Amino acid sequence: GSSLLTGPEGLMAKERENLKRLKCLRRYRQRYGVEALLHRQLKERRMLATDGAAQQAHTTRSSQRCLAFVDDVRCSNPSLPMTRHCLTHICQDANQALFKPCHGSEEVPCNKPVPASLSEDPCCPLHLRLPPQMYVPEQALAVADELHAAPADLYLSAAELQPTESLPLEFSD
Repeated sequence: GSSLLTGPEGLMAKERENLKRLKCLRRYRQRYGVEALLHRQLKERRMLATDGAAQQAHTTRSSQRCLAFVDDVRCSNPSLPMTRHCLTHICQDANQALFKPCHGSEEVPCNKPVPASLSEDPCCPLHLRLPPQMYVPEQALAVADELHAAPADLYLSAAELQPTESLPLEFSD
């Protein structure tokens, strides 16, 4: 719009005032001079500080090991993200709520960590209790008894199954 309004010669006082306000609004949030220089330096410092902190957090995070001790020897496994323990020792962390130990069976106790699910007693795949069988197959003895009880006149004898000369060849063996 400013290219059409090139000079003050053809503008009325109201239009000149509107043009002045429009130009002020276009550069309202722009910084000039010392303020712009200080703002740019502050942005650069923030970028360096956040990049350095992110790099440092990444290197320390990837190098963290599990804090658990087994027989007075520290575990060498890397810790899970956002925790201080590995997957095998995560149940030692009292503040976590995502894993519970598997209780196993009476004969074989198991302390393997299992993701806490909606069930009250989560189990590992070795100690998972299957639901009872819903389908019960019919008794095979009852079917065999019914076959023996059928009348014998419904079956053909071996002599009746032999081909005769009156049958064409395609119907005989």
